[in-house]
Amino acid sequence: MNQEIRERTKWFMDARFGMFIHWGLYSIPACGEWVMSEREMTAEEYRPFFEQFDPVDYNPQKWVRLAKEAGMKYAVLTAKHHDGFCLFDSVLTDYKSTKTKAGRDLVREFVEACRAENLRVGLYFSIIDWHHPDFPKYGDRQHPMRNNEAHKDERIDFDRYLEYMHGQVKELVTNYGKLDLLWFDFSYDDMRGEKWRAADLIQMVRAYQPDVIIDNRLEGAGDSHGSIATVNPLVYSGDFASPEQLIPPEGVCDEAGELIPWELCTTMNNHWGYCNFDHQYKSSQMLVRKLVECVSKGGNMILNVGPDARGNIPEESVRILKEIGGWMEKNKESIYGCGISELPKPEWGRYTQRGDIIYAHVYETPLGALPLYGIKPDRLADVVYLADGSNVNRGEAWNTALYPDVAFVSLGDNPVFTYPLPDERDTVLKICLKQGFTEKYERQRH
Repeated sequence: MNQEIRERTKWFMDARFGMFIHWGLYSIPACGEWVMSEREMTAEEYRPFFEQFDPVDYNPQKWVRLAKEAGMKYAVLTAKHHDGFCLFDSVLTDYKSTKTKAGRDLVREFVEACRAENLRVGLYFSIIDWHHPDFPKYGDRQHPMRNNEAHKDERIDFDRYLEYMHGQVKELVTNYGKLDLLWFDFSYDDMRGEKWRAADLIQMVRAYQPDVIIDNRLEGAGDSHGSIATVNPLVYSGDFASPEQLIPPEGVCDEAGELIPWELCTTMNNHWGYCNFDHQYKSSQMLVRKLVECVSKGGNMILNVGPDARGNIPEESVRILKEIGGWMEKNKESIYGCGISELPKPEWGRYTQRGDIIYAHVYETPLGALPLYGIKPDRLADVVYLADGSNVNRGEAWNTALYPDVAFVSLGDNPVFTYPLPDERDTVLKICLKQGFTEKYERQRH
């Protein structure tokens, strides 16, 4: 990873936790953002959602404040998704929020809300477009008209589509002030890399937004040249990797073994866009632990919400985010600015680390004393509960004598007894080590 990318992504790697917001016309049929493709709807069949779109409760300040309450440091909104509908006032189309009953530039309001609350701001932009007449249809893997014989011999001008797509990206990077993050989505099959004139696109973006960080989805997953994981990536390979709904087993590294910035994008239920029948929500405990797992592997987590047609984030999502926020309020020090620990993963949970400080994320109630795997007793300076700052007792006792190279702590008075975890979701112990423990850790971060 070159120095330029290091500098651009420093805030991102320190932030660790963000909010993704998938919102658009698909909130009206309320069965996810791929409804147009899944039902193979024509543009005319999809048009009624445009006519109905009227998010009377849209208040991005509420969204941003909820993100902050959850402990998130940045937020990314879908300025345009695959259906081609724009939440911003593009001069290149009438298929936009300002031409609906809403009559508002919803992206502008979102960007301003983020800045007012000192939240880093990002915009998602789909490089595919099922509404544009010059985007490939018949035979495409996912276009709504992929099986429609009426489009089999249709002549399109893909260059005209690219001019349109590039033009809309230019609008986003020139009309809304400084952006912190651009999330492009997505490449597939032969629709990747220079098919999008990706080098020109990124050079244009960098001319106006030199510091914006960009994901890696302008290139295909199978791209062996210029992939973000190569030592010499191409200009459009991006600043961070973007695994979806899956945490990499050991983080993400390049061919030289150097850590690459990466971000898990994941949903709270099983859909990105609003789905009124999907109540399969992940628990706050699971999401806290997945966030910790990402950080322990040197990555971020961006957690999605799908607001409804009126502009409200579902109550289940609000409740879970507030629960996460309660944990983050007391334990955020173990997340922000932290990363991979030089210690091996413990059986009872995970470690994160910043400098000489180790954070033990304890998920399982120990039987008796808790072994701090990888830490020798003489290296341990101090241990406290991060949530309240109180001391954690040392746990060495007669029954730990067979393990002189492992430090132990006790969650109660008697190190031989078993005590419940103070926080079943994740009890965090702040472990201060004696000087000289950080060489490997610093190499991984810098």
